[in-house]
Amino acid sequence: MREMGIHGFCPGPNLSKRLHCKYIYPYLLRGLNIDHPNQVCSIDITYCRMRHGFMYLTAIIDWHFRYIVGFTLSNTLEKASVIETVRKAIKQHGKPEIINCDQGSQFIVQF
Repeated sequence: MREMGIHGFCPGPNLSKRLHCKYIYPYLLRGLNIDHPNQVCSIDITYCRMRHGFMYLTAIIDWHFRYIVGFTLSNTLEKASVIETVRKAIKQHGKPEIINCDQGSQFIVQF
């Protein structure tokens, strides 16, 4: 890693404490029995620090298989890369019933 000029990084302290949330929403998937593929997928975006900026990784994970069914890497946070990720995952693995996001939202796929 030293030769490539890359290093690990961690988020700052106390980022997940409930006191920082303005609104707290109920978790709608609590207790849901996930018993088949494409029932529930998660989508997440994370960033990777590079020497001259950031790259953003968008990934979709099927909860039944616990497997990444789609991903893209982009140098911007524009919605086009997220939409491309969802479309590629649907084309390869079929349409999920629910897509869950860690930002407090669950929605039905309408493609």
